[in-house]
Order: sequence, then structure tokens, then C-alpha cells
Amino acid sequence: MALTPTLYSAVPSELQDDEIVGRVLAGETALFEILMRRYNQRLYRMARVILRNDTEAEDVMQDAYVRAYTHLNQFAGKAAFSTWLTRIAIHEALARKRRGARFEELDAMTTNGDSMPMLKSSDPNPEDSTSRVETRRLLEDAIDRLPEAYRTVVVLREVEEMSVSDTAVSLGVTEAVVKTRLHRAHAMLRKELYAQAKGRTGDVYQFHAVRCDRVVKAVFERIKAIGPAQDSQPIN
Repeated sequence: MALTPTLYSAVPSELQDDEIVGRVLAGETALFEILMRRYNQRLYRMARVILRNDTEAEDVMQDAYVRAYTHLNQFAGKAAFSTWLTRIAIHEALARKRRGARFEELDAMTTNGDSMPMLKSSDPNPEDSTSRVETRRLLEDAIDRLPEAYRTVVVLREVEEMSVSDTAVSLGVTEAVVKTRLHRAHAMLRKELYAQAKGRTGDVYQFHAVRCDRVVKAVFERIKAIGPAQDSQPIN
């Protein structure tokens, strides 16, 4: 089957991740596009919240997808595919951050109970005039100010609405740690900000259609040279 992302609109959307993985491993490589479009938003959010840079976040997404594709035969189904993929993306983002000498300890925490400093948002662009957009901007800014350990938990639990269990697996920590970090993250964020943004967390770190298409195209260009997923090499 040609390694060209052309089947997305022609394949039933109700296909489960595991079924798609099996078919990709069986040679239907173009179906990998469904998985990418399904999780582009989540992977972008995770890479963006770790790196705090849009361009680097897109690069990490591509690296994560290529890594997942080349090791697809190692997906054992012990966790959900989405959790397995999210963990790969987190690993890639942290690796890039270390290479850029910007790595922060995941367990570096501020535990003295001090409130967050007054948030100063940048002057809004003309198109950023609605209350919804302003709320999103303030919330993204507030999340960006959190230590990395808290940012990742907030995005996975509050924005992506992942379960405590899946969040713990994705981050490689215990469920108790997830709960503790989320509680402390909430304490750091101003109460009035959360009240204003309540119900709108799903709007933050949006990954729009143009970016989605760009990432899908770039990943397929890279995996053309790799060949069928079943020939992939073990993860080190």
C-alpha cells in the first residue's frame, strides 16, 4: 500500500486504535494517518507545555510519531495505545529539552504554599478581543508559569481529561503523585483565574487543521524510507 495519507476520510471513524495498529502492522501503512489525526492535539499540548515553543513542539510531534511507527510492533496492549503514544511524546520532549540545556527536574516543586505572582498578559492582538480568547490566553500563561511537573499533570488531567491511572503511566509516576501534583497546581493558580476559565480548559494549546495537515504530511515523508512497521527495530 502506498505510503500516502489518502485514506483518512475513507476509513470508518469508529475503528479502535488496536485494530488500526494491527492493520498498519499488516501492511496498511496509510491507516497510520488516522492515529496521527486522532492524537495530534494531545501530543502538541504535551510537547508545547514541556518546551513552551510552538515550532519545537511540532518537531517533537514528528519525532514521536516516527518513533512510534518504527516501534509499533512493540506495542503490547498493556496500556491504551493513546497512553503508550503520549509517553513516547513526553520522552521525546524531555530529551529535546535536555539537549537544549533547558531541562528542569520533574520533581522540583514549590511547596511553601505561596500564591502565584500577579499574571501579566501581553497586549492582545486586534483579533484577540473576545472574552473567550482572553480567558484562554490568561490560562495558558498561568499554566506556563507552573513548574514542569505541575504543567504536565494539569494538561493531561484537566485539558486532555485523561484518567489518573493513564496520567500516572504516561508520566512514569504513581497515582498518588499525580493527585498531589494536581492539587498543588490548583493551589498555585489564582482562584479567580480558574473561576473565569471554568469549563474552557479544552480551548488551550489548540492544534489547528493547518498544523495537523503539516505534521501528517511530514511524518509520512519520513516513514517512506523506513518501510513496513513490522520491520521496525527495538526501542533502546
